[in-house]
Amino acid sequence: MKIAFVGKGGSGKTTLSSLFIRHLAANEAPVVAVDADINQHLGVALGLSEAEAAALPAMGAHLPLIKEYLRGTNPRIVSADTMIKTTPPGSGSRLLRVREDNPVYEACARPVRLDDGEVRLMATGPFTESDLGVACYHSKVGAVELCLNHLVDGPDEYVVVDMTAGSDSFASGLFTRFDMTFLVAEPTRKGVSVYRQYKEYARDFGVALKVVGNKVQGPDDLDFLREEVGEDLLVTVGHSDWVRAMEKGRPSRFELLEAENRMSLQALQDAADDSYAHRDWERYTRQMVHFHLRNAESWGNAKTGADLAAQVDPGFVLGEPLAV
Repeated sequence: MKIAFVGKGGSGKTTLSSLFIRHLAANEAPVVAVDADINQHLGVALGLSEAEAAALPAMGAHLPLIKEYLRGTNPRIVSADTMIKTTPPGSGSRLLRVREDNPVYEACARPVRLDDGEVRLMATGPFTESDLGVACYHSKVGAVELCLNHLVDGPDEYVVVDMTAGSDSFASGLFTRFDMTFLVAEPTRKGVSVYRQYKEYARDFGVALKVVGNKVQGPDDLDFLREEVGEDLLVTVGHSDWVRAMEKGRPSRFELLEAENRMSLQALQDAADDSYAHRDWERYTRQMVHFHLRNAESWGNAKTGADLAAQVDPGFVLGEPLAV
């Protein structure tokens, strides 16, 4: 399953996504974790030092390699230079799988050892001074979108993406690339404002959305979230001494995380697993093509000097049968 964590800045989405990744690893599930947030804190939340996190290869810096590999022998793509972030796969394209080894993972992913297992971690790369005035951060996460467009994952495999904060998460078609989106919200008006925005977009594109209430301190906080988000509220997370120690760089073993918070993480996994029954590869492919054609017309054709609509293979549907 492809799973996104979104929310306003400071909501705790990176912390919760890191806890969820640890939980999956403890359950011996294969996980590819992706830090697509502008602040790039997921590596540290997973236990890397600041120096180790800073040394992670930036996916954006390897975009030419990613494009060339994914292009494969697809005759509709005349060169890797004509690929943009929404270029869909077609006959001859190379696809990515969670458990395999491939040149993209070799260049962009690094293993992170956790208490109960190991995950692959990928990062878009930080927003730097050289980007100011000349580029938009969404171009950096384009590498993530391109990889997800070419990814075939099964029901017992997980790709967990820590998305950029706030409404920036749905500034491109990337927000439609997930089987389940967990929106982390604090029990405040600002905390649920992103939820309202996301809910509107989710409704238009059939995005599965559940709210995780964070920093909930009592019945009044819980009642507030229930009133504001209704049935979309899946679970709440309260104070955690384990998390506080982790944020100080001194975490205990993950098995010592508070029982109620472990139960909340299991509820997240159950919701993600349940979403598999509603997976619709045809709709997924159709949405992929929709955003590609929109980008081609608005800027892609002019940027590449090519007719990017010709990259669409009308007979191709991404799906698990292609994974054999």
